[in-house]
Amino acid sequence: MSYPAAPLDPIVLSSQKQRVAYFYDSDVGNYAYGAGHPMKPHRIRMAHSLVMNYGLYKKMEIYRAKPATKQEMCQFHTDEYVDFLSRVTPDNMDMFAKEQVKFNVGDDCPVFDGLFEFCSISGGGSMEGAARLNRGKCDIAINWAGGLHHAKKSEASGFCYVNDIVLGILELLRYHPRVVYIDIDVHHGDGVEEAFYTTDRVMTCSFHKYGEYFPGTGELRDIGIGKGKNYAVNFPLRDGIDDVTYKSVFEPVITAIMEWYRPTAVVLQCGGDSLSGDRLGCFNLSMKGHANCVSFVKSFGLPTLVVGGGGYTMRNVARTWTYETGLLVGQIVGPEIPYNDYYEYYGPDYQLEVRPSNMQNANSKEYLDRIRTTVLENLSRTKFAPSVQMTDVPRDAPEEEPEEDTEESKDMRGGSQEVWDSNIQKDGELSDSEDEGEGGRRDIRNYKDEVGDTVMMDLDEDEDDDDTPAASGKP
Repeated sequence: MSYPAAPLDPIVLSSQKQRVAYFYDSDVGNYAYGAGHPMKPHRIRMAHSLVMNYGLYKKMEIYRAKPATKQEMCQFHTDEYVDFLSRVTPDNMDMFAKEQVKFNVGDDCPVFDGLFEFCSISGGGSMEGAARLNRGKCDIAINWAGGLHHAKKSEASGFCYVNDIVLGILELLRYHPRVVYIDIDVHHGDGVEEAFYTTDRVMTCSFHKYGEYFPGTGELRDIGIGKGKNYAVNFPLRDGIDDVTYKSVFEPVITAIMEWYRPTAVVLQCGGDSLSGDRLGCFNLSMKGHANCVSFVKSFGLPTLVVGGGGYTMRNVARTWTYETGLLVGQIVGPEIPYNDYYEYYGPDYQLEVRPSNMQNANSKEYLDRIRTTVLENLSRTKFAPSVQMTDVPRDAPEEEPEEDTEESKDMRGGSQEVWDSNIQKDGELSDSEDEGEGGRRDIRNYKDEVGDTVMMDLDEDEDDDDTPAASGKP
């Protein structure tokens, strides 16, 4: 027996005004994983074109984040792995045959032109979004180029090379004692869960397809270990889950997390492969069913970093992320698609809606009730709002004269700092961020002390697992 499909209640916009910072780099759509590969960064450019043509730019600040540096990536990833990513290219990849095997770069995670720059854009947006949240310069930060949740400390996985989410959470932990990570991608958020599996500083919560499906992790019994026991929440789902059914499990679980864990910041991964009709997905969510999760998380009023993720039917991903951007700035957009650079993608009806299909929902009421009961029982065993000894973050010091650019930084940014700062895109569209200044994202002095030893020590304990092969399959 399965839940009957039923329409979702209309989404009601909150009257609460929240400042939104939106991060976009026009270069992101230029990268391609290769002919026939399902991951297409072009979908981010399509979403941005819709966002602009709906006029949503009038209700938020749009920035081009500084790309993440090798040093910043190494706050989570190993030096050896990041160095490999920065050096390997399609032209020299034969010289890195052993490294490609070691770091799981090859089939699902191919070497392509501009690979490191693509990773830098994704990581930079999430880190800088977190930095602006920390400084109180926005209430919500959006980075649709982020959400690459499968990347491991020393290994690519599931189309993901650098885990921008972990980097963003580490930035948030400099100011926040507790962060909750919520993942609505159809695939388990294994890379983020693994990074914080032994700490109570971060609670990870993933709703995903489980059973003969990539990455093969995320069963109900995976709840964390050591200090992190019961701080990893997994809700395994079956094929065909629809809007009403998803809402019936998502909202009670998130409510319980907010009541028991009392996070002070949220990271929400909005993978679009949980939408109906996705090329690699198996769920049956409509655009509004997916967006209901975003609206519900927003209603708690916490500092929130919103990132992208999977999604392999490009027109539906662009539709949904645009609609969700509207919800985040307090505006419902649609139903007609405005004329934009990619208008022909949305035919024949040129409507914003992503509709569910008539696929069977394999999630019975009994099954979901059993999973939900177990998840809520595990949550009740956590300490109520665990306390964390925090180190005071020093006030910003007076600005110093900028240091001369190193050759490495010039190569990475394609020019000097002055050239980068002047590289502003179309007037009225977006501006380069100020990168948060001293004490912000670029200031990583004594980073371990500011974050607190708990998380960084927990991450270091995973060193011995770097060579563990990833589960095969598609993300």
